[in-house]
Amino acid sequence: MKTLFIGNSHTYYNDMPSMFKDVCKKNGIDMHVTMLTKGGMGLDYHADNEQTRFNILYGEYDYIILQHVAHPMGEFSVMDEALGKIMEWVRQTESKPCLFMTWTMEGDEASQKEMSDRYRYLADKYGCLLAAVGDRWWEQIHKYPEIDLFADDRRHASDAGSMLIAKTIFESLDL
Repeated sequence: MKTLFIGNSHTYYNDMPSMFKDVCKKNGIDMHVTMLTKGGMGLDYHADNEQTRFNILYGEYDYIILQHVAHPMGEFSVMDEALGKIMEWVRQTESKPCLFMTWTMEGDEASQKEMSDRYRYLADKYGCLLAAVGDRWWEQIHKYPEIDLFADDRRHASDAGSMLIAKTIFESLDL
């Protein structure tokens, strides 16, 4: 099987796609992963990138994981328009799209509802699977406060946070 990760530093931090591959392997699934990421960039960057279009159309991926910029998330219309353009390419393939919902910065948990609502709306609108990482992130922080999910910059994921992302994405796919 093959999975393409499209996103930014929240995707590539700690080599999270490799962690996802390891989770797949532990569950008996041989998964090849490819990553198209650029720090600080959202789906609008990827929607205007020829490499993204080419990989989606010709990569023969089983899953395409899509992650938008998180801090700040920016205008909803930009995210929606970019996802719409990317989904035009995805619909020309057999790939299953999955939105990777990010988390809000430390100290800004109250903004998670808006972020989560955006991702849920777009997953429904475009028929995507949804990896609700942001929701699970805050649940885990409240349940296990001794496990620090944040990296030293307090924006990105620690190793434990990246493993939570990888497991949440794995559990969100219909493997």
